[in-house]
Amino acid sequence: MFDVPWVSDLELTMVLRLIVAAVLGGIVGMERGSGDRPAGFRTHILVCVGSALFMLVSIYGFDDIAPVTTVVENDIGTRRDTARIAAQVVSGIGFLGAGTILHEGLTIKGLTTAASLWIVSAIGLAVGSGMYLLSTAATILTLVTLVTFHNWEKRFAGNRSERRFIRVITNNVPGVITEVTGFLADAGIKVKTLNVKSDNKNDNIILELYLKINKGSDVTRVASGIQDIEGVIAVENAK
Repeated sequence: MFDVPWVSDLELTMVLRLIVAAVLGGIVGMERGSGDRPAGFRTHILVCVGSALFMLVSIYGFDDIAPVTTVVENDIGTRRDTARIAAQVVSGIGFLGAGTILHEGLTIKGLTTAASLWIVSAIGLAVGSGMYLLSTAATILTLVTLVTFHNWEKRFAGNRSERRFIRVITNNVPGVITEVTGFLADAGIKVKTLNVKSDNKNDNIILELYLKINKGSDVTRVASGIQDIEGVIAVENAK
């Protein structure tokens, strides 16, 4: 490929694949980094290049080692499983992806970033095995999904109901939980989850509610209505 005396054509090809992996991973990483995501430009490049490197080692790293099962002379390397190292990337990337998933109350964020790391690792494996067209097509599809489909998703989500998390602090009096849930039902608000905690120090009850609210509902008015219920001390995080 290039006339470099101390470097073989195969080694130059491997370096080229690492460079291509860095470029493709960086393209996806730029989109993630622009939104201040947990994993951005550099992380995606490292994942893609690392995956490509693992694939290259898996394919070419043991060419000069004769397997124990060799029974034919000069049958070096033909009886090994070249996918063993690469297969570990598929399962191992899950640990890195899990680190990007964040919990805020009952809301989960970072799933898309975890998925982008997963697909970037797959792109790196494809580049490492020399599948340039396939890896480029996967990068384009990933970028289109992250950029274009994100706008469509927000547009469609505008017609759906909202999810809200609120915390209601009440006195420890009989029937107050029924009063709160009954008010929400009358207001057309669906309670998705209800978690009840006891504050023994102040003799209070804390209600953590995850609500499904229609787009036309006035959240401030709903919060004020809950506040007016006898026994209710405060309504928090009603936003």
